[in-house]
Amino acid sequence: MADSSPSFSHTLVLVANRGATSLTPVDIQMARDLVRGAAPVTLSEGEAVEIACNAPATWEAPDIGAARDVFAGRDIDVLVTPRANRRKRLLVADMDSTIVGCETLDDIAAHAGIGDRIAEITRRSMNGEIEFEAALHERVALLRGLPVTLLEKAWKDVRLNAGARELVRTMRAHGARTALVSGGFTFFTSRVAELCGFDENHANTLLATGGELTGKVGHPILGPDAKLAHLRRLVAQGGLDMADAMATGDGANDLAMLRVAGAGIAFHAKPAVRREISNQVNATTLRSLLFAQGYHVNEFVTP
Repeated sequence: MADSSPSFSHTLVLVANRGATSLTPVDIQMARDLVRGAAPVTLSEGEAVEIACNAPATWEAPDIGAARDVFAGRDIDVLVTPRANRRKRLLVADMDSTIVGCETLDDIAAHAGIGDRIAEITRRSMNGEIEFEAALHERVALLRGLPVTLLEKAWKDVRLNAGARELVRTMRAHGARTALVSGGFTFFTSRVAELCGFDENHANTLLATGGELTGKVGHPILGPDAKLAHLRRLVAQGGLDMADAMATGDGANDLAMLRVAGAGIAFHAKPAVRREISNQVNATTLRSLLFAQGYHVNEFVTP
């Protein structure tokens, strides 16, 4: 069982990419020395450990950058979370490139033969170079007149990211509310939510008539402000504090919710997001979000 001593303010978690490397006793000792932490607790043999530690008075948390530098190039992620409210009672997750491994709008465009044009707008939007809503309208306008059957073709390309089902089902099994909140489209979020077991899902609506896409999106637009609003709504409805919430995403439109959630974790994120959000999963899978909460692998609910 993890050390619950009140003298420790934070927990450092190391997670290794199981397909590329394994945590060694030397790795674990280096991390412990760096943060002057307690005895390590194994969460998954060779894959994940946690180390209780203190945050110096001048820091909000132990120096995660220094710890990350130690393991640079090793396919090991480093996460630091406060020990209070560690197991979250709410999960709000982005969909594209977070829960699934693709950008679904880009996939629709690829099947229409205009993939490169739309993918470049997506890239700039997700990196915060252009405003989300304007980018969404610009991309969807390019789909005008295309058959709605393209959505089914794009759906066949959708794959859940590793650990997605485990993350959602494990948190739900332990009493958390889970929501999929996407700047993408309800056609996809409804299906992904069902596959993973999310309690609810929210996204934009692609408008169509006569079997063809109109090139327009239903209103209101679900962008960064709406994602944050859903997070706040769910916190209030559950009688929770923001400290009880975990949010995860990869793009600039996720930053608003990542900044305020008790645990905001950037998942294989764009550079603009990595520059701002200190807790990052760059080398491993969505399982890391469970390890960050102190779940032992034996507690995971597997598909």
